[in-house]
Parts: sequence; C-alpha cells; structure tokens
Amino acid sequence: MAHHHHNGRHRNPETVIDMAPPPPPEKPRFGFSGGLEFTSLTYTVVKKQRGAGGEWEKKDVDLLHEITGYAPKGCVTAVMGPSGAGKSTFLDALAGRIASLDGRVALDGVEMSPSLIKRSSAYVMQDDRLFPMLTVYETLMFAADFRLGSTVSASDKKLRVENLIEQLGLTSSRNTYIGDEGTRGVSGGERRRVSIGVDIIHGPALLFLDEPTSGLDSTSAHSVIEKVHDIACAGSTVVLTIHQPSSRILLLLDHLIILARGQLMYSGGPKEVGAHLGRMGRRVPKGENSIEHLLDVIQEYEKSEFGVNPLAEFCLTGLKPPKLNGADGLLSTVSSVPATPISGVGGEDFDHSLRSQHSKSPWSGVQLTPSRRPKHKDNQHNKPPGLSPHGHHRYSPEIVMGTPTPLSSAYTVTEGDFMTPTKATGAPAVGINALGHRGKFANSYPVEVWVLMRRNFTNIWRTPELFLSRLMVLTVMGFLMATMFTKPKDSPQGITNRLSFFIFTVCVFFFSSNDAVPAFIQERFIFIRETSHNAYRASAYVVAGLITYLPFLLLQSATYAAIVWFALKLHGQFLYFLVMLYASLLSTNSFVVFISSVVPNFILGYAAVIAFTALFFLFCGYFLNSHSIPVAWKWMNTVSTMKYPYEGLLMNEFRGGRLFSKDPLLTGDTILQQLAISTEEDRKWWMVLYLLGWAVFYRILFYLVLRFASKNKRK
Repeated sequence: MAHHHHNGRHRNPETVIDMAPPPPPEKPRFGFSGGLEFTSLTYTVVKKQRGAGGEWEKKDVDLLHEITGYAPKGCVTAVMGPSGAGKSTFLDALAGRIASLDGRVALDGVEMSPSLIKRSSAYVMQDDRLFPMLTVYETLMFAADFRLGSTVSASDKKLRVENLIEQLGLTSSRNTYIGDEGTRGVSGGERRRVSIGVDIIHGPALLFLDEPTSGLDSTSAHSVIEKVHDIACAGSTVVLTIHQPSSRILLLLDHLIILARGQLMYSGGPKEVGAHLGRMGRRVPKGENSIEHLLDVIQEYEKSEFGVNPLAEFCLTGLKPPKLNGADGLLSTVSSVPATPISGVGGEDFDHSLRSQHSKSPWSGVQLTPSRRPKHKDNQHNKPPGLSPHGHHRYSPEIVMGTPTPLSSAYTVTEGDFMTPTKATGAPAVGINALGHRGKFANSYPVEVWVLMRRNFTNIWRTPELFLSRLMVLTVMGFLMATMFTKPKDSPQGITNRLSFFIFTVCVFFFSSNDAVPAFIQERFIFIRETSHNAYRASAYVVAGLITYLPFLLLQSATYAAIVWFALKLHGQFLYFLVMLYASLLSTNSFVVFISSVVPNFILGYAAVIAFTALFFLFCGYFLNSHSIPVAWKWMNTVSTMKYPYEGLLMNEFRGGRLFSKDPLLTGDTILQQLAISTEEDRKWWMVLYLLGWAVFYRILFYLVLRFASKNKRK
C-alpha cells in the first residue's frame, strides 16, 4: 500500500523536471497549467418503463456515470461515441446546463459553479438561432456590441468583426441576409459559421460546440473545425461533440473523450488509441482507422451480454475485458488469468495483482514523447484503492495550481491581461476574456437597451409587413365605421349606433394585436441563447421591446382616431379619445406578449389569446352592465381590460347635459346613469391610468417568465 502511494505521489514532480528543456512544442501540451477538469460527473434521471407484467415501473437511469477526465487548455477536445452515448448530455453537464448534477468541474484548478461556467463560456448549439432579416455583418456587429461591452471602442469592434468574417471565410456573404424557410439567405455551412462567430466574438476562455459539423459538407466541416482549432491555439479550452469526423478533421483534434452508455471508454490523444486497443487485445487491422475500430469494438460489447461495463473498467483500472466469441483478440500476458465477472469474485488482491502487472508492462509503451506529461491513466494504477481517480491531486496541491514550469507560465493568462485590450501581446483577433470579466454583464443598462432597440428597429424595418398589415386593418376598419355610422342622429337609434360604434372600436383594437403572438415565440429561442451567456439582462430586453413598439402603436391609434373622429362628429376631447385608444393598444400588446411567452407554440398561443379576449369582451360591461354582473363574477369585470376603454370612451362622449334624444328626453348624463357608468369629470382619466396599470402588470409578468422560467437547463 505505502509503496503504491509513494510512487503515485512522486512521479509527477519528476516529469516536470524532465520537461525543463522541452522541444519547442507545436501547441501547449497539458501540464496541470490549465484546462477544464471534471471529477466523477454523474447525472441520474428517473425513467418510466413497462415492466414484464405490463405495469409501469420507475427506474433510475444514469445518463452519465462517474466520468472523470480533463480537457486541456489550448487544445481541441472531441467527445465521441455511438448515438445515445450521452455526448450532448455530457457537454451540457460541463457547460453548467444541468441542474441536478453530481461531481465537480474545475477550470485551471479552480472549482467552478455552473453560473460561473456559463458566464465565462460560450455554447454553440446544434441548430442555428439567428434573426433571418439581419445580414451576416450586422449579426456579428450586434453580437460584438453585446459581448464586448462599452470598454471596447466602436472602431475596435469593427476591426474584430472584419477579422472574424475573414477568418470564418464569410467575406463573400457578409452583406447577405441570414434568411429562413421563406427568404433565401446564406448557405447551411455559412449559417453554421455565423452561429459560431456570434459565440466566439469575445474570445471566450471556454468554448462548447454541440455537433458543429452536422449537416455540413466535408469542406465546410473542415473549415469550421479549423477555425475552432485556431481559437484553441489562441489559448482557449475547446470541447466539442462530433459524430463522424473525416480523416482530415481527426488531424485537428488534440484530445479525445469517448463515451458509450454514459460511461467513459477512452480519454487521451488520438494517436494513443491504437496502443489502448493493443493492450485490450484488439489490435487494429492494417489500413483501418484506430478510432473507428475502437467504436466498432464498443458496439460489439454493447450488443454482447457483457455490455460496455468491462470497457469502462478497463479504461479505469486496466483490467482486461473478457473476450467475446469470435473476437480477433490476440492473447496477451493477462488473458491467461481466467476472466472473472467484473464485480470481482477474485476480490481486491486479484485486482491488484493485475494492476501491478499492468503498471509494469503494457503501459510503458505510451510515453514515447519526452515532451508529454503522463496522462491520468498512468497514475491511476499507482495509488491506494479507494481514492478517486484524481486522488493524486489531493496530495500535491503545488502541481494542481501549476508551479510555473517553462510551459505553463507561457500559457497562464495574468489578471493584468484582462484589463487592457490584448493588442500589445500580438494576440490574434480573438483575445481571451477574463472569467469575471467586468462583473456579470458586458454593458451598462442603458447601452443594452439601446443596442436591443437598434436591433428591433432593424428587424421591423426589414419585415414591415407585420406592422403594415395591422395598420391596414385599422385603416380599413376606420373607413367602414366612418361610412356605416356617419353623423348619428339625435334619437334613440342614434344613441344605439354610438354605443355599437364604441364597443366595436374597443373590440377591433383588442383583436388586432393577436398577430403579435408569433413575434415573440420566434424570438424566444434567440433570447434564451443570448441570455444563457449573459449577453444582456432580461429586463433590458423587456424595456427595449416596449420602447420599440411605442411609436408604431401611436401611429396605428392616431390613424384610426383621425378617420373616425370627424366622420362621426364625436363629442368630448379628441386628445382623450386618442390617448385611450393608444393605452388600449399598449395593454393588449403587453397581454399578448405575456401569453406568448408562456405557451409552447403558435397554435396554443392563438387559442389562449382568442379565448381570453372573448372572455374580456363578455365581461366588459356592454352585455351586462357592471352592476348587474353576479357577485361571483365581479372580479372578471375588474380583470377585463376591455372594461376601461369602453367606459372611458363613453364618459368622454356622453358626459354633460347635452341632449342626445328629444323623444324621450335623454341627456348624456342620463344615458351614463342608465348604463351604470360614473358621471364624474376626472373618472375618465382614471380609466386610462387603470388600463396603463394593467399594461405594466402584464409586462412585469412577462419579465418574470423570461427571467425565471425561460432557462436553458435540464432539470
């Protein structure tokens, strides 16, 4: 025991000394100087499945099981494995997107909480969520505005974006719209590169990419990975999942993590895969790719009665997996020992004899290159059982933090670098950002609102049909009303006409906002993507959205008011009429946007909005006046946002002693009393305030949904 422990402890420092005169490395090799380390990551979900008797049973399933390893700094780490291996889950776990995760993740030797990782990393999703009506250049410029903050000057931002466009090979399509199903835009490969560009504009210390090559042809895929490789060489830690890398792409990957069924199958350099297979007794046939061969072997075991557990065990302890029938394994020193089930009938001692045997022979062949530190696996045989695979860290804190070896000192980024732009060091356009970079958000609040507003206006400018269609509806309705109810006479019929006109106006204004439902549902995914890395605050998004709509809603209500006011020779104040219509549009817009943030898709969104609008219409006081509504439903009358413009507009029209009908004699005040509506002068302005109150209330609800419910996290 003591011997093992001693051995495991002193092997590392020696290697550091060996490395003292290193050959100039092509790229930084992994000392413990930096990178992402993860220790026994486990993620369990409860799965319902049909039992033998047909009844449902709940079962705990490990989507990730005790995965330990590292992703070196300055290298591209690829996560591979058959489908269903847990690649995306593993990436989510590292990126801090899983709420109930066991295990720890450390960056450069410092343990990281999920929120800290999210702040210092960028995550490129499989699907590209971009605004279709912005050009490539605009998309990247807005990203620069959000991510780089106000400390970087506008000309610097432009320079960075220009460099990035060139590096990503997007020069020819820089002024092309991104496009979507309806509008032709950039090609799939270009869109994917823009998507990556948006997330790397600020040179994150950590970059996660989920299948960056899916759906791309081989040339585009290669150029994407090449770009990612350049980012890694600039000193970032890059982790990506990849499905079927071509041979060219394999040359760009520095470190592999191979998973199957949520267990670790292999962790190390692509060149050592062959040796790993040789030790397993499954030598690679001539002319076959060693990584593909390993994936084949994994599939064979997955289909056999052993499952992939023996391979995970081999990866951890070097205990040789049992041979499969018909496997072309070569006999080695170990296979003469009867292969026992992994649960170890032979017990600890058997295990140990194997381990010591292994630590003598098959592993020694790995250390061919003097410049390379031994991988974790080498050390794992020389430590007392019962320690975690990272046991040796705990005993040598001086190594964890990276005593400045000639290599690590070149790659540790000092605090000072973050304060100044990284031009002085001759760094590439993509510099490295600090982890705690300027607090939580890059920009101050007003700047965020301003940038978001600019982007909203650009989008509205490019897709005017949404706004124009609503304006057209209101214009046409205005003309219809103006011609239907021209100059109502002073008679009972005239009064009825006026009432009909007002209730219809309120209705048109409420129903015309329904088309705002899809607007936010489309943006929601972009919002989630941008805020998951703190590009801006949720509240800034809400405020910017509100301000953007103010002038457009004002134009709509003014158009309608101007058409009907003079045609119908209405009474009261024109200003009040306009303000009330404007307030109606604001509150209904807030309501619709709130509903669309809660529902999962368009269809439910429309259904909910129409149902609620109909309810509000029923309880607004036109069908039953507010005194006649049964007590149990009184609250619906208060909640109904249609009640306020309806009563307000009637007060504005009828209040006062003017005669509206000679036979029977009816003054305006009498009409209001009969409708159970107040006749006080200032009541009508209170109605506007109530309505605006509801508008604010729905905006706040919208904010709460965005802030707390739209999280991009697995439970």
